[in-house]
Amino acid sequence: MPTETILYFIAGAVLLIGGAELLVRGASRLAIAAGVSPLVVGLTVVAFGTSAPELAVTVGAAWSGQADVAIGNVVGSNIFNVLFILGLSAVITPLIVAQQLVRLDVPLMIGASILMLLLGLDGTIGRVDGLFLFFGIIAYTTFLIRHSRRETADVKSEYDVAFGAIPGKTRSAMNLGLIVAGMSLLVLGSRWLVDGAVQMATAFGVSQLVIGLTIVAAGTSLPEVATSVLAAMRGERDIAVGNVVGSNIFNILCVLGLGSLVSPDGVRVSPGALAFDIPVMIAVAIAALPIFFTGYLIARWEGAVFLAYYVAYTAWLVLTARENAALGTLGHAMAWFVLPLTLLTLAVLTFRAVRRNNSGIRSG
Repeated sequence: MPTETILYFIAGAVLLIGGAELLVRGASRLAIAAGVSPLVVGLTVVAFGTSAPELAVTVGAAWSGQADVAIGNVVGSNIFNVLFILGLSAVITPLIVAQQLVRLDVPLMIGASILMLLLGLDGTIGRVDGLFLFFGIIAYTTFLIRHSRRETADVKSEYDVAFGAIPGKTRSAMNLGLIVAGMSLLVLGSRWLVDGAVQMATAFGVSQLVIGLTIVAAGTSLPEVATSVLAAMRGERDIAVGNVVGSNIFNILCVLGLGSLVSPDGVRVSPGALAFDIPVMIAVAIAALPIFFTGYLIARWEGAVFLAYYVAYTAWLVLTARENAALGTLGHAMAWFVLPLTLLTLAVLTFRAVRRNNSGIRSG
């Protein structure tokens, strides 16, 4: 394997970490300066900025006719974001979940995931589908900004108490500069890392769909990894969680939407993606909702479960690509033990949360 490939991979990772630090610092300070809640900043500025690598890769792949890479990048990134990024962030520090995420953004993420499946049932997400998806991200962003504006006075008052005086215009301009610089480093670093990773994966004879679902998806999602983990460590938990949910919505509505628009014949959706990978993405999005509203906290053990599921999903993809004999054993273990146990746990957590909420209503 060429030394240049390894150097590209390492340099890309370094740029991603540095860019994420600049982005989180600038975005969190900008939220204070503008009177916008950190959750909205995480759902928009940070989420869209860290999804820029997915946008570049998917649009480029769709333009060049690499449909499996385009679809695999979006689907794989969304699965990676929830299972790996939220899991890792929660293991580092338990994440408090804002009620807005539970009431609006997570259901919207689930709805967008289901919509992607429905649009792809005919085997292609065409230009009309792409235009419909892109209008969705415009409507979503407009709603968030208007909703945040209505809360501006309360947010400013809250921040004055917690953080002191709001920075002036000069400081705000500097924070915008940090965000732009951070995004630039994220895009460049992700490109170098993905180029190196794809070359390494190709050397092992892995298919384009598997590359898109794993190496490319994880590579383009590394900005979200660095941003959410650093945000969690810095105490910006709204940004940590909002970044993941916002990125997933952005990936489907904007990234896939634009990818479908630039491709003359739309983006072809393979039968394998329709039968397995997109349903897994939907299941992951749905599974996140009960965990989110049970006490509005993602505990460390729940984060560990998410991480374990991502390891199992990746192992499944690799074993399937290699037609390994261990595939049957893993499939039986997931079908007869892990999945039923997880469903039972989610059901118990949901029942307890509903019972606790009902008790609170009666006592009130």
